Parts: sequence; C-alpha cells; structure tokens
Amino acid sequence: MRPVGTASDLNAPELYLNRELSILEFQKRVLAQATDPNTPLLERLRFLTICSTNLDEFFEIRVAGLKQQETFGLSQTASDGRTPSEALGAVSRVAHGIINEQYRALSEDLLPALEKERIRILRRNEWTNKQKNWLRWYFEAEVLPVLTPVGLDPSHPFPQILNKSLNFVVLLDGKDAYGRSAGTAVLQVPRTLPRIIQLPSSNDHSLDVVLLSSVIHDNIGDTFPGMTVKGCYQFRVTRNSELFVDEEEADDLLSALRGELPSRKYGEAVRLEVADDCPASVCEFLLDRFDLEQRDLFQVNGPVNLHRLAALYDLVDRPDLKYKTFIPRVPEGYDQDGSIFTLIRERDLLLHHPFESFLPVMHLLREAARDPNVIAIKQTLYRTDADSPVVAALIDAARAGKEVTAVVELRARFDEAANIDLATRLQQAGANVVYGVVGYKTHAKMLLVVRREGTRLRRYVHLGTGNYHTRTVRAYTDFGLLTCKKQISEDVHRMFLQLTGLGKAKKLGKLLQSPFTLHKTILRLVSTEADEARAGRKAYILAKMNALNDPEIIRALYRASQAGVRIDLIVRGVCCLRPGVKGVSENIRVRSVVGRFLEHARVFHFHAAGQKLTFLSSADWMERNLHRRVEASVPVEDATLRERVLKEGLEQYLTDTKNSWILDADGSYAPAKSGSRSFSAQEALLQG
Repeated sequence: MRPVGTASDLNAPELYLNRELSILEFQKRVLAQATDPNTPLLERLRFLTICSTNLDEFFEIRVAGLKQQETFGLSQTASDGRTPSEALGAVSRVAHGIINEQYRALSEDLLPALEKERIRILRRNEWTNKQKNWLRWYFEAEVLPVLTPVGLDPSHPFPQILNKSLNFVVLLDGKDAYGRSAGTAVLQVPRTLPRIIQLPSSNDHSLDVVLLSSVIHDNIGDTFPGMTVKGCYQFRVTRNSELFVDEEEADDLLSALRGELPSRKYGEAVRLEVADDCPASVCEFLLDRFDLEQRDLFQVNGPVNLHRLAALYDLVDRPDLKYKTFIPRVPEGYDQDGSIFTLIRERDLLLHHPFESFLPVMHLLREAARDPNVIAIKQTLYRTDADSPVVAALIDAARAGKEVTAVVELRARFDEAANIDLATRLQQAGANVVYGVVGYKTHAKMLLVVRREGTRLRRYVHLGTGNYHTRTVRAYTDFGLLTCKKQISEDVHRMFLQLTGLGKAKKLGKLLQSPFTLHKTILRLVSTEADEARAGRKAYILAKMNALNDPEIIRALYRASQAGVRIDLIVRGVCCLRPGVKGVSENIRVRSVVGRFLEHARVFHFHAAGQKLTFLSSADWMERNLHRRVEASVPVEDATLRERVLKEGLEQYLTDTKNSWILDADGSYAPAKSGSRSFSAQEALLQG
C-alpha cells in the first residue's frame, strides 16, 4: 500500500485512492453478501451473479481503458500517480483474488447449502444412468443441430469469438472423412441455447439442474465423429465494449450508434477465462490468439460465466429462500382515483423508493395523457424498461394529440440498443424525439407537464435521483419530488429548452445544473462550511452518493476537514478520498452501504449557518457528472420534507451496523461494528 500524503500538499497523488481499485473494493462488498448466512440463500446466489456481471463490465470498460492508455504509452493515468501498466498489474492481482473467492464461495458455501435444500446443480460425475440417457437425448435433439464446430487448418482460421460467449477449445486425434488431421477445433455455443437445463422430476422432490457446458462436454465426441477427443476446455473472452461515435461528424446519432453497436461484440480482448484444468500449452495458445498477457488469464474452478446461474433464482419457487415480498407504501393523502394535479397543487409530494410506490409518477403521466387540458409533456429518458409503461404513456399522449417531447439518451452504456428502439417507437407515435446535447450525456431525471387551468398555464414537474424504470424502482433506493412551484417548474422548462434548442443557458432560479452551476455551487457551499468552522461556529456536511472522484471537491473537503468541519459521507461505490489521514481528513468519515436494495440516491446536506440546505440530485460527485453531463439538482425547501430526507435518506444510514462498511485511509473497508444490536436502515425503512 502506498504511503499517505501530508497536509502540506493536497495535490499529492498519495491522498487519492485509485479509481479502478476502488471499484474492485466495492465488488468485494457485494461478494460478501454471497457468504453472509443472514442473507436468504437464493439472494446470496443472486449477489454472486451480480458480482460476476459487475466484474464483466469492469473489464469491458475500465480495464479496456487502461489497456488503451498503456498501448498509447501514457506515463500517468490515475490520480494516485500510477502508470497504466502499474494500474493494470495492481488490478490484475486484486481481480484474481476476488474471482478466486467467487468460485470458493460457490463450491464451498452455496452449492452445499443449495443441496441441503434439495436444489442441486449436478456435475457430470453425479449423473445417474437415467439422467445421462435423458441428457444425451436432449443434446441430440436440442443442442447438436445448432452447433458449428470449426477445425483449425489453413482453410478454417481461428474464428471470431463473440464478447462473453461460451466456447470450447477441443484437442483431437485422428483423421476425418477428407483425411484431414487438424489437432485443434473451436466450438462456439449459440446464445439461443439455455445455459441451465432442468432435469425431469426425481422421486425425492428435489430440483436437479445441469449446466449446458456440462452437457456439451459430456457429448463432445458426437460433434467430431470418428475422431478421438483428447481434451475439451471451456473458455470465454471479455472484450472492450466502449462505443466510439464522432458526434460532431455524425449527421444522425441514432443511425451512427446503430451502426456501431455490432462492433461491441468484437472489440479488443481484455480478459481470458478458462477452465482450471486447461493445460498451460492451450492457455498460451489462446492468449496468443487474443493478444493477451499472462496477467489477463483467469483459470476458474467452475463455469466460466457465473452470471448464467442467475436463471436458477427464477427457476426455483421457494419464497422461504428469498427476501420477503413487500408492497410499497403510497404517500399519505394520495388517492389513486383522484386527480394527481389537485394533490400537487395542494402540496409538494416526496417519494422515497422502493419503500414508497412509483405509482404517483405513473399517475401523473397517465392522467396527463388523457386530460384534455394538458397541452404538452416533456421527459428525459436515460434508462427504462424494454416494455416500459412510461414510454407507453408517452405514446398514448402523442396519439391523443399532446405535444410530447422525449430527450432520449442514446449513449446510456449497455442500453444503447434498447434506447434506439424506444426512440423509434416514440417517433412513430408522433412524439418529438431528440438526443440531448453533442458531447454531453443527458443524465438529468426530469418530467414536465404543461396544463391549461382557466386563463393560465401551469407546469407540473417531477425531479428524481433515479431513472424512469418501473423495475429498478423496486430495487434501487431513490428520491423523487413532485411539485408545481413556479420557480422550480420554470427552471425545468428552461433546461428542456437547452436540450432541444439552441441559445445561451439562462440563469436558473432554484435548480443547480451540470455542467454550469452544480460543481461551483458545491465548492462554494463546502468552502462556506470551512469558513463557519474557522469562526468557531457549527459546521457540518452530510452527503450521500454512488461515487466520489472529483479532485476539486476532494481537495475542498480536505480543506474543510482541516478547518474543523465534521463531514459524513455515504458513498456506495467508488470513493477516491482518503478519510482519517492525520492533518488532512481526520474529520471525514466515509461509509458504504450494501444491502438488499442498491443505494442509488444522491442527497447533499449543508448546515449553512443554520439554513440547512438539502439537495436531491441526479449527479454524483464525479468529474463526468459535474463536467460532461447534463444533470439537475433540486433543493428541498419544505421543512417537513427536508426533515424526511435527512432522517430517511441520511441519518438512519449513519447508524446502520448490518450493511455498512467503513472506509479506512489505506483504501480498505471493514464491516461497521454492531455492538449490542444489529441495525439495518433499509429494513427499518421497509417497516415504515
């Protein structure tokens, strides 16, 4: 571990934790849920698969970026001073440890626990003769007809391997019908085949499944008739999945992105996963084919893609092995049969998901779609469901003659194809669809409804910290604010004018906006707290976010800590700030909460000489959010609602001892000490 910097130089690289290693630290916390005996068994399996998926994306984006920087010979890439090569070496060592722990947890913890519950993932040596015969029939009827093995020779070069696909390298002996004696073949497994196969019911009422990879491995000889199979080893390659589109040169961003999407499947290789029994010579052969180094090789004791086990969660109908289902509460005074417009005119409505229902937001959209007094609806869409009721409501509104405008962020990573589809559907319904501002992703969560009421127009708005996604709204913690306050709704209107038209950004009355005012306002508010502390007055900062890596904000927090400001940060994922450094950050405490729900809300609170300023935001304190995205942050001005936000979204989490992890100055996390009793903020909020 690198030495910690000193108070004399707040720019010292040693004062900033490496972003990539911080991401991996978060994956350790996710993985810890898979081994926690207090977590329901199938939820533990789900956490294991989530960790696997997260690591895939980490390699596809973060490691791929480091490799590109290494290729271009950059001498320094990270805020902690590491070169790309140094960072890649450190990442490889930590990632190997995490992946080894994943497979240990699967084989030593989860599989035995599942077997006790009569849920068995059977290996080939555990099949009965009856099961073996049935699986042989299944292979011949359902699998073999769609397989295309490729024997490697001058007329059959090594095939293009799809990103994250299941493949086998097969070693052969003998000659085929044409007298060819190629010793190596590659078999790519089509993604149309199910990765988990349920066996016919057994007498002991257990649920027995096998992996597709095991079925293919056991019957691989049928794929190469007349040849002797000397070895068969599964492998998977992870590729660079960043898309490159020159927005300034593209006449049509949708068409340009649609044309670029297929390239994601065949980007530069960044990781190779192989079975742990794969011989060194075969590993070297594959590494050479994909132009990878030894540090990029991961040999695993189990399936090369743990995410495929996620299908087991839905396959098993065992509520006792899952989190208890819950029904989100509706806000006090909310009547789903009444007019949402009447309610919002009476008072602002604060929604805390998933503990409170998303229904009022859908109510606003659906009522707006059918209300003859509604003239226009405008909404940003970053991520949403494939069959989104939000999009359905916008389509209904457009078909009803409303002026519907959708700002669809086509570049939302890994949702590009889905967003292209929904943009097309909205356009076909007659909606105005735009893609934001060239060079800036539109990440703000805003909905604006314009309604004629008597002789005037009134604007109703929703601003949130999370996406308009009716599935993740039951799994992510987020806040949303419904209001028709004049200044706030006018600000939202002005932001939509920026996104759809041209012109200078008008000054906003209440909202803070990236890339214009949010960053500098946060810096000013942090500096004000420092001034208050130096004057001997109370000063306090309490903030919650997904990630923190903006160097200017980190330095401002260091200075505030040195001035005596007490700072509590709840940062779920990446945190590049080092807390508890003598003379630098002794007054800063950082915790991460990883539990049943993904902590997704962004809430910033400043004591502000007793004004108690609290903001809900779509933006994390990250460079990209504050400088390269369009974001919106709204103040919570109603005293009652502000106290709710503070209590429910921030203060309860500071006392969480069940799902909290405390960040140390060296970048490591340790579970919060529970003392005499364990307390979960999420569980308390579920109970109401």
